[in-house]
Amino acid sequence: MKLAKLDSLVSLSRLRLVQFLMGVLFLYLLFISFEIPLVFKTTSAGFYTDALPRPLFLESEEDFTDKSAPARPTDDPELVRLAGSRTPPRRMWEYKEVSGLLFNESSFDSNDSKDEFSVLHKTARHAFVVGKKLWVDLQSPQNKSDSEPERQNQKQNRTGSCPESISLSGSEFVNRSRVLVIPCGLTLGSHITVVGMPHWAHAEYDPKIAILKEGDESVMVTQFMMELQGLKTVEGEDPPRILHFNPRLKGDWSGKPVIEQNTCYRMQWGTALRCEGWKSRADEETGCSLQVTHITHSIYLLIVTSFLGVVDGQVKCEKWIRDDDNGSEESKATWWLKRLIGRKNKVALDWPYPFAEGRLFVLTLSAGLEGYHVNVDGRHVTSFPYRTGFVLEDATGLSLKGDLDVHSVFAAALPTSHPSFAPQKHLERLSKWKAPPLPEGNVELFIGILSAGNHFAERMAVRKSWVQHKLIKSSKVVARFFVALNGRKDINVELKKEAEYFGDIVIVPYMDNYDLVVLKTVAICEYGIRTVAAKYIMKCDDDTFVRVDPVIKEAKKLGDRSLYIGNMNYYHKPLRNGKWAVTYEEWPEEEYPPYANGPGYIVSSDIAQFIVDEFENHKLRLFKMEDVSMGMWVEKFNSSKAVEYQHSLKFCQFGCIEDYYTAHYQSPRQMLCMWDKLQKQGKPQCCNMR
Repeated sequence: MKLAKLDSLVSLSRLRLVQFLMGVLFLYLLFISFEIPLVFKTTSAGFYTDALPRPLFLESEEDFTDKSAPARPTDDPELVRLAGSRTPPRRMWEYKEVSGLLFNESSFDSNDSKDEFSVLHKTARHAFVVGKKLWVDLQSPQNKSDSEPERQNQKQNRTGSCPESISLSGSEFVNRSRVLVIPCGLTLGSHITVVGMPHWAHAEYDPKIAILKEGDESVMVTQFMMELQGLKTVEGEDPPRILHFNPRLKGDWSGKPVIEQNTCYRMQWGTALRCEGWKSRADEETGCSLQVTHITHSIYLLIVTSFLGVVDGQVKCEKWIRDDDNGSEESKATWWLKRLIGRKNKVALDWPYPFAEGRLFVLTLSAGLEGYHVNVDGRHVTSFPYRTGFVLEDATGLSLKGDLDVHSVFAAALPTSHPSFAPQKHLERLSKWKAPPLPEGNVELFIGILSAGNHFAERMAVRKSWVQHKLIKSSKVVARFFVALNGRKDINVELKKEAEYFGDIVIVPYMDNYDLVVLKTVAICEYGIRTVAAKYIMKCDDDTFVRVDPVIKEAKKLGDRSLYIGNMNYYHKPLRNGKWAVTYEEWPEEEYPPYANGPGYIVSSDIAQFIVDEFENHKLRLFKMEDVSMGMWVEKFNSSKAVEYQHSLKFCQFGCIEDYYTAHYQSPRQMLCMWDKLQKQGKPQCCNMR
């Protein structure tokens, strides 16, 4: 009886104790719920909620590298400043968004000389004056942040639908400069049909085609080009040829009708696939291709295929009747012999060349799983495997040029949205791609990367590839993009936001101009000696893949001497004719000084210091060819102090070679492919697919 009573008392006391503890816990949680908002409002910005933008340039940002980035960076510099001032005990990263290059506008006002030296300087002066206005406009309050209606409008623009099909008559196509714009590119299963008629052959007098001997008749030519182009890839530059389809009815060097297919990125052509009337062999090895194909709005299919002469089961080149064969794959004697012994004969039907002068044709280009397929008048003619760096979604235009009358163009099964343009800029804003903080001490190597305002895809490819090298992530090597201002305000606004978020862009405040790329090189030298105090300064382009380790080793071989390292050119003469002609007013000398090719070279800090001093004292001669300018400056420095010139072909001028130090003209997807190979296989391998 007593034991039962005791147990009931103990149970009651335990119940009261549990109730008491629960009450304490409730009060504690209530206290915390009031305290947390206060902490967020008053403590350092490292504790901001998702509703508020985090500050951009704190060293403690590395603590958040595994978290998703906000949709857009903060546009309030005061918020960033206050947040940085409240961050003990680590200092705020002093990121220089604008180049410190000094340019005195009035220094050339009284110079009326018209030689090449002063003309380019005056062009530079004008570019800086215009750039200053663009920068002031960019700093105006209305560009600081977007209102909610503006953000909604941008969202609608980004996700706006594209037509599933497009149809143009021949006259409409001609009025649109013979280009069919495909707003959202192509996708798996997309197809384009062209109805046209080749012209009759005409005499060709172009010396590049008509190589005539005395007494020879004129070369008769008729050909046309159908190209899938990346119209939206880079504005202001020749669009990449994602597919170049070139039927040559007459005029090919072989004297036979052929079809040639290829790709081209930044004026660099790949290896052509020529169809000359012979059927491709099924065991023909053509390598491996990495292709990302757009399947739906948000789903991608990664296709890695080893092509053995076929593309989606189709041969690359079909056979057609040639005038130098018997018109069949088997001789007639063999055919009759098989028939006499009772063996069944396979009937083979040979077709003529698919295009003829003055004859209407219907061509259909379709996008398959492994490549493009071309049918003419209902018959398969060629298949072209996808190449690394050229994808369906980037094919935003179809061009038809040459000896051809176009009757109509029809595109169907097109994607209704594009995943890669404006939305991609927001999807890519992850904190792990941000630049690490600048080190407090000197650095061994500073890499300045020339870029343009609308080269977002190229910059993202660099951020995701070789800039992820451990020496750069640890700030022992520093890399920055150098970008001038664009004539379009919207590009500048996006550029500034990108610079604020990633912290790796230095804006050179002048109006971008191809002839003034040299100013970015001077800005790279200025940043390399004054901001990071680097021992070596390297310049490269945003389509250059850099292997950081061998580049540093190459520089260290020469010790503390003044050095100039790259793929050297000696005794080169200016081109006086053609697209890249240099006039005598621009360059009066008959030869250029020794210079390293522009895609990648290194100079020592003393040479960089000399260049900046000469520029700011208005003694630096400017020339529109950036790499020649550097050679000219180094030659002048060399007249007072010896410079060690180091030549290496591994600083590639065109494309990629085995065991490269730098590889040039690499598309964004090639950059990622090369980095992936370097990481997984531990050795440099090209992704040219050429």
